[in-house]
Amino acid sequence: MRPAVNGHPADLVQAALAGGPAALPRDAAGWSLLVAQARTAGLLARVATLAGATLEEDVATLVGATLEEGVATLVGATLEEGVATLVGATLEEGVATLVGATPSPSAPWPAAAAGHLESALRVVRAQRAEVERELGHLRQALAPLGAPVVLLKGAAYVAAGLPPARARVFSDIDLLVPQERLGDAEQLLGLAGWRSTHLDAYDQRYYREWMHELPPMEHAQRGTTLDVHHAILPRTSRLGSPGAALFEAAVPLPAHPGLSVLGPEDMVLHAMTHLFVNDDVSHALRDLSDLDLLLRHFGARPGFWDALPGRAARLGLQRPLHFGLRHCAALLGTPAPAPAAAAAAAFGPAPPVAAAADWMWRRALRPQHPSTRLGGQGLALAALYLRGHWLRMPLPLLLRHLTVKSLKRLGEARGDDAQGGRG
Repeated sequence: MRPAVNGHPADLVQAALAGGPAALPRDAAGWSLLVAQARTAGLLARVATLAGATLEEDVATLVGATLEEGVATLVGATLEEGVATLVGATLEEGVATLVGATPSPSAPWPAAAAGHLESALRVVRAQRAEVERELGHLRQALAPLGAPVVLLKGAAYVAAGLPPARARVFSDIDLLVPQERLGDAEQLLGLAGWRSTHLDAYDQRYYREWMHELPPMEHAQRGTTLDVHHAILPRTSRLGSPGAALFEAAVPLPAHPGLSVLGPEDMVLHAMTHLFVNDDVSHALRDLSDLDLLLRHFGARPGFWDALPGRAARLGLQRPLHFGLRHCAALLGTPAPAPAAAAAAAFGPAPPVAAAADWMWRRALRPQHPSTRLGGQGLALAALYLRGHWLRMPLPLLLRHLTVKSLKRLGEARGDDAQGGRG
């Protein structure tokens, strides 16, 4: 039997994100379900940071440094070896010994769950190191471009040391270059070993004529994936295609000369747009958690909340701002000053549309795990898929695109069946 809250299947991940360590399960069965839900949502590492009693912060308290730097400073060794050298214990026990902490009575996770959580954090650390190396290759490849190169999403969080990076797993590196330099950037990346992965003639046209990015690229030797954008929405989008204005407020990265990230308001609005104007909502809760962390981080800066609604209006992103603040507040308790919240609420749709949107997003902003399914979930996800495409393309082009993709999938399925028959 599935656990329930107020008659609905329990979303343990959302509860943990909103409630912190105190909201974590108290028994092995609860932890088993939480791990399964969090893995499906792409949030296992983030849950691990809650379960580990903020492991990195504990070491930082001791030595005023990041986790790896702190242990290295203390013992001149790797993370696990360093803790073992200091206290002769496991990673979690060692840090607890060092800071005089005891396992939280509200989060007595079983050993089986601890293995999953530590593994998730190891993946994050390894990926973060890989991203840092890849950024060095990109800087070298694009140095002759002589134009702004702005990192987006996960790579930006890592390079700028922002809170979402601490437990974020992502599959590719996204960057933004001026549209007029897109061809030059593609040529330079090609010389450095990146190749287009979508060789079908229709896919090439789809990306180059209608979308806001080149076809995805993959490095021939390292296998890393790269998305090169010239805007944050397709050329055909009903919301417009913000691109050039984003470079005005970009923030250079001193640790990565030649690379920048979006300004605070633009980074938040891009995160909102990526979530709420998208046809793929399979990791919607993860993206909402990213947004929550960004809002809490940048919201502490003077002037951020005052500037956010006006910046959304300038970029034509008022509706994503509305949905972003609405659902962050409702699900994760994200604080926002009353004037900013009121301005965002004014950007919302008419009441009947708002009610339908809330119904759909309540079903999308959950781990897509069998234990969390609500009634009508399949219908809601299908509607959001179509809505995302509708926002990205005019209707005639959308119908054509969906028809072509459906025929291609049908042809691929028939080819697989024929291949299986020959086997």
